[in-house]
Amino acid sequence: MIQLDNVTQHYGVRPILIDLSLNILENELAVVLGPNGMGKTTMLRVMAGVLAPQRGTVTIAGHQRRNSVEDEIAIRSQTVYLPDDVWLPGTMTGREYLLHVASLYGVDALWAMEHADQLLQLFQLVREGDWPMRSYSSGQKKKISLCSSVISQAPIMLLDEPFSGGLDPAGIFAFKRILQRLIQKQVATVVLTTPVGELVEELAGRVIVVRHGRIAADGSVAELRRQSKAGGPLEEVLEQLVHPQLMESILAYFDVVENR
Repeated sequence: MIQLDNVTQHYGVRPILIDLSLNILENELAVVLGPNGMGKTTMLRVMAGVLAPQRGTVTIAGHQRRNSVEDEIAIRSQTVYLPDDVWLPGTMTGREYLLHVASLYGVDALWAMEHADQLLQLFQLVREGDWPMRSYSSGQKKKISLCSSVISQAPIMLLDEPFSGGLDPAGIFAFKRILQRLIQKQVATVVLTTPVGELVEELAGRVIVVRHGRIAADGSVAELRRQSKAGGPLEEVLEQLVHPQLMESILAYFDVVENR
């Protein structure tokens, strides 16, 4: 469904992605893990077409990104990209925004109205749904942006840190269940990024670890545990794969500070 071939992306003299190749299967939920600054967001922006790689190609559902107007329209009609900090039109209400997004993706208007009602109720935005979004808290803005990704009914979802930005536990729980259902029903392919493994461990059918612009590990949670030889939480697995010397540094710190 999504294919990256030898993608290289750099900002000035600093390489962010280096000859990165990756295939995401249809109806797969792939979680991209890694600390900040390692290339997760850049990889997702390249997939979304926000960035054009200096080298390599991106192909989505058989269409190559930035190849032709027809290919790009075909991709955009079935792909929703949600940045970490999405821009929202402040004078528009949350409900109006959801209906505009649904219209953009060709969703039936009557169904969009009903779906918007259900999403606003699920994310505890029933009253706020008819308020201008400039009055929203950061958590409410995050919730309405997540709702917009769902109401699009796009079969390909690219989500940059969807569980950050002040999202409360109820919102995290609700969105997790929506993503699980979409995958179970085989109606969506999802790629999402996060720096915190625990938030998505129960979701991930596949985990991709990015380190210094390259793929450091790729597989199921169980496979990554075997590869890292860490049997604990996903956080420990991630640190073993990305920062194998971190535990030694932590112990050395305690040794110096506590025995001063």
